[in-house]
Amino acid sequence: MTVIDKVAPEGSKAGERVSPRPTFRHRLSRWDVKVSPYLYVAPFFIVFGIVGLFPLLYTAYVSLFKWKAGGDDPDFIGLDNYKDLFADSQFWNALVNTISIFLLSSVPQLIIAVMLAALLGARLRGATGWRVGILLPYAASLVSIGIIFANLFGSKYGLINGVLQTLGLDPIDWQANRFASHVAIAIMVNWRWTGYNALIVLAAMQAIPKELHEAALIDGAGLWRRFFNVTLPLLKPTLIFVTITSTIGGLQIFTEPKLFDAMPGSNNGGSTNQFQTVTLYLYQMAFENSSLGYASAIAWVLFLVIVLIALVNFFLTGRLARTPAVKKK
Repeated sequence: MTVIDKVAPEGSKAGERVSPRPTFRHRLSRWDVKVSPYLYVAPFFIVFGIVGLFPLLYTAYVSLFKWKAGGDDPDFIGLDNYKDLFADSQFWNALVNTISIFLLSSVPQLIIAVMLAALLGARLRGATGWRVGILLPYAASLVSIGIIFANLFGSKYGLINGVLQTLGLDPIDWQANRFASHVAIAIMVNWRWTGYNALIVLAAMQAIPKELHEAALIDGAGLWRRFFNVTLPLLKPTLIFVTITSTIGGLQIFTEPKLFDAMPGSNNGGSTNQFQTVTLYLYQMAFENSSLGYASAIAWVLFLVIVLIALVNFFLTGRLARTPAVKKK
């Protein structure tokens, strides 16, 4: 057997091991590993840039003009739209309505979703049927849900008032009373979204290793203690996700108050704007009053409010779901 020693390249020390020069195929493979992940996610960011980021930035640009719909020569007015908006009592009324409906819908919705997920995670007969059943309201048409609930909460012939009168209570004018209208719209929102959120929480619940529950059981932890000290902390990422998506959706509520009005399709949110939300007011300014610049300023302020409340929810949810068992040492 003949052994042929490789000649060390010029400039290298004698006896030094020289790594072989990478071939084109090897370099291509390395580039494939480095670049491919970015290429896979690039379509999302390209589409997001076109249909998400560009409209957002263009809305900020439009908000600096006194821009009437159909106008070709808008006047640049700087931040005057924002100054007018902060002095607009109807905007503040709409913002209070939006936050009120958001709180009345999101807080009970998340609590009920976690409870439903815990029940669905138990050993039930026909578990798949129950899980599909709670998703049915989400699959139903939003318009049909709005019409049905508007009739249920009707002041004269509504089923809810009929039940209240049967129980000896006074009927409620759900559309005229400000707080009652917020409750009715929140119930409508919860009816549609609670089951959807419960299934997300259930999926996260089932991913928790059973060994943790078994270890807690051996240590003598009861059902409630295992739920609060084991299950709930491990649901933290999912609860944060559900809370933030609920915040984004809840603060942009539009169809439900629009259909709940005594004149369905109106953007007034009741005769005295008692349940007019910010998005309804935005739509009214843009497409009834043709004030595109002012409506753009509303859109940007709403965007900042959503970001602010989402951040607050993020920190609150993180702190509520944290226990000594998961705290960093």
